[in-house]
Amino acid sequence: MNLFSFFKKPNKETFEVSEPMKKILIVGLGNIGEKYNNTRHNIGFKILDYIAHEEALTFESDKLGAVSSFRYKGRTFVMLKPSTYMNLSGKAVKYWMTKENISLENVLIICDDLNIPFGTFRVKAKGSAGGHNGLKDINEKLNTQQYARFRFGVSNSFSQGRQVDYVLGQWSKEETSELIERLEKAKNLVKSFGTAGLKHTMNDYNGQ
Repeated sequence: MNLFSFFKKPNKETFEVSEPMKKILIVGLGNIGEKYNNTRHNIGFKILDYIAHEEALTFESDKLGAVSSFRYKGRTFVMLKPSTYMNLSGKAVKYWMTKENISLENVLIICDDLNIPFGTFRVKAKGSAGGHNGLKDINEKLNTQQYARFRFGVSNSFSQGRQVDYVLGQWSKEETSELIERLEKAKNLVKSFGTAGLKHTMNDYNGQ
């Protein structure tokens, strides 16, 4: 099936913005390169690719990532797919927050999560990296864990010692058949974050 086949506060001078929630930075985490395209670890990229497809957008290569944007209900959504590889994601996030003058509360990071069932959503306002190297680097680069993250469950259906192979592995046929509905709901979650806010989005989407 073709699916278009982060405890100190940040520097306010750097990240402050005069009109909160007017411009939103949505960061999908993943690894660049064709071999990673359809892997579980790249769900952040896949969700942004789906949104771009539905909005008839294309991504343009820019400094530290591929970028696209769209307007929805008076908000500008800046979508970023870092080109730094997963373990160095924080550098790209910090750069684009500064470049676009987007405050920390207007940032949403999308990543995979091994600790929740496949396709389940978990949106949180803050937290530790939980073993995720992309989030770990973002925490370090931004010097805070106080940012919103959208974790997409990929489950933990792997045998002992096979975690890396699993997250860097391809989606199963069964997962692929369910992804389209999950991606559509993920698109709606992203739009909800930018328009209705974090609390409302958590109430509406967590556990779905």
